[in-house]
Amino acid sequence: MRTMKIFEPSMCCPAGLCGVSVDPELLRVSTVLDTLKKNGVEVGRYNLSSTPGAFVEEAAVQSFLKHFSPSKLPVTTVDGFIVVAGRYPTNEEFASWLDLDPTFLPKTDGGQTKTDCREGEGAPSCCGEDCCKDGVSCC
Repeated sequence: MRTMKIFEPSMCCPAGLCGVSVDPELLRVSTVLDTLKKNGVEVGRYNLSSTPGAFVEEAAVQSFLKHFSPSKLPVTTVDGFIVVAGRYPTNEEFASWLDLDPTFLPKTDGGQTKTDCREGEGAPSCCGEDCCKDGVSCC
């Protein structure tokens, strides 16, 4: 199986699902990664503020950051090669690069996943106990 890693800019918590206004793209990516994890597919996810060592260990990302600023993150690698920078992979790209059936991943609707568990204004921005790990709470 291929090795995919996502290198993200500094965020307040590992998943970036913090605060009052949650970025729908971060929610989509978190949902996709959660789906992959629940089905035995591992994708590394690294936040510049919480796991800076990972950025140094991945040669392609280290080179990227020498030429571009962290403002150009996120960067996604597959088997050590950068496949996309400046945005997150689409669901179709996740499926293609990981050799998965595209129907395996959650459907999206206008940037929001159909599995978005937030309901109504003022609802918690975190969905479930896996939202923020390592003892960091963003709810």
